[in-house]
Amino acid sequence: MLMDQPAYPAPQQKSDEEIARLVQTGYVDIFGELVGRYEQKLKRYGKKFLAGDEAAVEDAVQEAFLKAYQNILSFDVKRRFSPWIYRIAHNEFVNLLKKKKSEPMRFFDTDIIFPHPVAKERTEQRAEERLMTELIDQCMDKLSVKYREPLVLYYFEQQSYEEIADILHIPVSTVGVRLKRGRQAVQLLCQKLGYTL
Repeated sequence: MLMDQPAYPAPQQKSDEEIARLVQTGYVDIFGELVGRYEQKLKRYGKKFLAGDEAAVEDAVQEAFLKAYQNILSFDVKRRFSPWIYRIAHNEFVNLLKKKKSEPMRFFDTDIIFPHPVAKERTEQRAEERLMTELIDQCMDKLSVKYREPLVLYYFEQQSYEEIADILHIPVSTVGVRLKRGRQAVQLLCQKLGYTL
């Protein structure tokens, strides 16, 4: 059982893993530092999976932190904290998605899939960007979660191949394959909807 202890070392200079270890040893108040470090990141990650449903994202992120706190003793401080907390959040988002199967997911930025010139004509460029965003959203709606998740984790959450492998519980080599196939699938789907590269 975790117990309150009065004073603890300044968390600002501690790694996530060091803070988790302190929580495991009874400094439960310091868990708030981890919440502060990850709350916005997990919300951003959740918005991409839950089509911007901010209330659902807030609830899922809070539930993820609650589960992380309840299970902090099972966290291996020799490993990185980031993939562990992302995995917990991932599970919460997947559970919500199962409840909301019929709703489309929109979250891809056009710049990731389609390169753009440096000098832009503002009005035409904005119209083109809106069109490409709608097109990519349509393509992403048709892409399986199997390929969607690695794309989001890599391009939006800046997770490494190893971290994605930890989060999704797949081999590192599979991460690379899914990223490549996901990018190819998005490009093919967009071409079928009328956008030529």
